Amino acid sequence: MDVDVTDTLLGTGLFAGKKAEDFSFERLGGLTNRNFRVMVGGESFMLRIAGAGTDEYIDRKAEEVCAYVTARAGVNAEVLFFDASSGVQLTRYIEGAKTMNTALFKDLGAVARAGQAFRKVHDCGDSFSTEFNIFTMMDEYLAMLREKDAWIPDHYEKTQAEAEAVRAALAANPAPLVPCHCDPLAENFLDTGERMFVIDWEYSGNNDGMWDLGDLSVEAEFDARQDEALLEAYFGGAVPPDKRARMIMYKAMCDLLWTLWGAIQFANDNPAEDFRAYAEGRFENCKKLMASDEFNVQRSILLET
Repeated sequence: MDVDVTDTLLGTGLFAGKKAEDFSFERLGGLTNRNFRVMVGGESFMLRIAGAGTDEYIDRKAEEVCAYVTARAGVNAEVLFFDASSGVQLTRYIEGAKTMNTALFKDLGAVARAGQAFRKVHDCGDSFSTEFNIFTMMDEYLAMLREKDAWIPDHYEKTQAEAEAVRAALAANPAPLVPCHCDPLAENFLDTGERMFVIDWEYSGNNDGMWDLGDLSVEAEFDARQDEALLEAYFGGAVPPDKRARMIMYKAMCDLLWTLWGAIQFANDNPAEDFRAYAEGRFENCKKLMASDEFNVQRSILLET
């Protein structure tokens, strides 16, 4: 039995009278945190223990707000305990749900359920406590890397300068800010076949809703058919041309942002994977999309709107 895990569970105050031997658990995935399915007294829970160094770039108080807002909206798992000082979170385990991945998202029904879940959060009428501004975050991440005198991909500054044209195009047609996930990895979606849950709201903030759609498209490696299914489900039919254009812009920008995030993980010696290779891969994806005809056509549409 992992003493740290059981001590953390008992420290929530939710298991009065329980002892270490009453718990069983299994380690689940996670790039930066430790995640466990916990079984006790015939019930199942999810425990998240924050990874070392994550407090440098994650605002846990803001995440707490996001977690409860989205749980109330019926999209996140039920939140039972959240300690912003440590990053410990305990939620109800979602029974009968598949953790999504690129292959499972080949099902257009699952894609549609993801789009509908996004719309439910974006339209919930509530608000998060912070704003997720990709360009500000890029500046902050780059400053953090420079302060550490850390590695960044070669010629990063040239691509960031090109991204300023995207920033101008988006700013010329500002969108209302709504509660957004902002880090929709495929694995952050849990699908029951009838309902899609979205978990892990660490990076969330008020943002342009099209960021969520564009980021999911990139993370789950959507093709044009999947992009269309996502957009049509989100809008309930016809897709406004300017919204489609914003989604395409954000597909490139999310790769650029997560390039820097990966470089920070590499600088912090995060052992979860080869984060230098991760950052280099994201950077190459960004440059490829920004050089594509589709990207330039959609940027023109946005500027003409």
